[in-house]
Amino acid sequence: MENESSPQIAPSPNAKAGPTSEELRRQRQLIIGITIVIVLFLILFIGTLLFLLNPNTPQLYVARVRDVFIIILALQSLIIGMVLVILMVQLARLTNLLQNEIKPILESTNETANTLRGTTTFLSDNLVEPVIKANEYSAGFRQLIALFGLSRRK
Repeated sequence: MENESSPQIAPSPNAKAGPTSEELRRQRQLIIGITIVIVLFLILFIGTLLFLLNPNTPQLYVARVRDVFIIILALQSLIIGMVLVILMVQLARLTNLLQNEIKPILESTNETANTLRGTTTFLSDNLVEPVIKANEYSAGFRQLIALFGLSRRK
């Protein structure tokens, strides 16, 4: 029996839980289904190939299959051509993006870095160096006073 007063630890909302048994079952079914389709396709392909290579097969069947493959190759060429056109358009859009949006951002960043560099140089020359020199002079003056014995010893 569990202790009722013990605090229950709630799972973190950011914690990644493992797949549930339902998800695993669906993944297995999907893999089995894809495997069955591939095996059936291979069996059909090999059967068709054996049928067409048989010397007793009439030339009419072979000619029809050849015509179907020619049509499929033509459609595939059209699809590849359309995909290449889409690729070229996307490449042109990317080039436009780089020239008109990214380049100005980089130029602005470079200008900001140059301004910051100038500001730090100005502060170094006009603020930090005088403070350092004042500290040098005061340290030298303290050493001079200590040398002559005018300072109070602790």
